[in-house]
Amino acid sequence: MAEFQQKSFDQLTATELFEIYRIRVAVFVVEQDCAYQEVDDLDSHAQHLFTRDAAGHITAYARLIDEGQQVRIGRVLVAPANRGNGAGRRLVQAALTAAERTYPAAKATVIQAQAYLQDFYASFGFQPTSAIYLDTGISHLDMVLPRQ
Repeated sequence: MAEFQQKSFDQLTATELFEIYRIRVAVFVVEQDCAYQEVDDLDSHAQHLFTRDAAGHITAYARLIDEGQQVRIGRVLVAPANRGNGAGRRLVQAALTAAERTYPAAKATVIQAQAYLQDFYASFGFQPTSAIYLDTGISHLDMVLPRQ
């Protein structure tokens, strides 16, 4: 897998932004059959972390959002063709590293996880902070990773 790139919204090229939106809509709207406003105002304030293949297509993506005392990792995805080879684990580790480097004063990292991935995120140290709830028809729960 290629190295992760981290860019603010203003640093993204038009092609990179198009590819980010293309894969996010493909996964979160089409694949997961969820009709919602996938592109939102948080994108303009987020740090975007991603890898691309030789053709320029996004293979893994997450965004980091500064919420003051905490950093939110969101829109975590691995493109369908890149699943099952540890790409998700590498993405989350890269996101945690980027969150600590970019927002060193934050006290915690939080994530709104799909419930079936609870054990996956727990393997990084995330702890549940909510009961399971439905968001766009998919079971989720809130999780936190406190910083030392």
